[in-house]
Amino acid sequence: MKCRSCRAHAVVEIRRHHAAFCTEHFLAMFRTQVEKAIRRFQMMAPDDRIMVAVSGGKDSLALWDVLLGLGYDVTGLYLGLGIGEYSDRSHQAFADARGARLQTVDLERDHGYDIPTAGRRGSRSTCAVCGLSKRYVFNRAALEGGFNVVATGHNLDDEAATLLGNTLRWQTGAIARQSPALPARDGMVRKVKPLHRLSELETAAYAFLRGIDYVVEECPLVAGNTQLRYKEAMNAIEHTSPGTKAQFFLGYLERGMPLFRSEDRAELRPCDECGQPTTGRFCAFCRARAQILGERLGGEPEPTDREVAEELADEVLPVEIYERAGR
Repeated sequence: MKCRSCRAHAVVEIRRHHAAFCTEHFLAMFRTQVEKAIRRFQMMAPDDRIMVAVSGGKDSLALWDVLLGLGYDVTGLYLGLGIGEYSDRSHQAFADARGARLQTVDLERDHGYDIPTAGRRGSRSTCAVCGLSKRYVFNRAALEGGFNVVATGHNLDDEAATLLGNTLRWQTGAIARQSPALPARDGMVRKVKPLHRLSELETAAYAFLRGIDYVVEECPLVAGNTQLRYKEAMNAIEHTSPGTKAQFFLGYLERGMPLFRSEDRAELRPCDECGQPTTGRFCAFCRARAQILGERLGGEPEPTDREVAEELADEVLPVEIYERAGR
């Protein structure tokens, strides 16, 4: 194979583009796609303070690396989930090697539970509590730290699978909120996904070519997650029809997203327990934490399964599952 740009020996083939690239031009293409995403959705400005949610996986570390290379003011935030040694590697070595700033939050130390405990005690699934906890912690840490933007490493595969799942269930509220950039509002900082134009294979190739040591293993608690089934379905179609994921998700952004933006958003108010924005008296995080720890909030009875589902559906952020190491 020859590089599309210089005709030198290619190291990465991208079937959906009918192209291959040498190391230099693949890395340049990758950065260009990130810059295009940032400009298209006005994700961040040069003077913004940006927090990158890092897990030690390829996507979050690749994103951190690209944003540092583009000159943005970026700090990493690592959330310790208590899943053995699975999620406790790579991020510190990455930060040390680049002289980058890194903050850490530990669920058990700071909030009284870890994800394995949540899976045993709570009524929500392990992945649901994990995603809920991450969204809450990242937003709160950004607000308290004076950050303007929270950036996550969701790639094209993640976004296409999420859109497929929401479409199969016709969750129109979630579809309306699935955007690469969610503006700040009512105690929620801006949330952005600069890798949404790049596939999982492309982020893995970028990390490898940049010499980034990342966690390869999947989360040991992810077995049975429906998001993985949607990814498998999309992968099967992509295998025979390269470009399907991009056509599906990027086509939604251009033609479908404007049609769903008429969906009403619930009004937000401060949670009586923690002060973070919510649609009810207590936020979903405080409700989940109280259930896990066997506590009651303000004497309120435990919510029914229907109430929990409605509360999660009204979250400003989509109910996205962080089921893999590559976030």
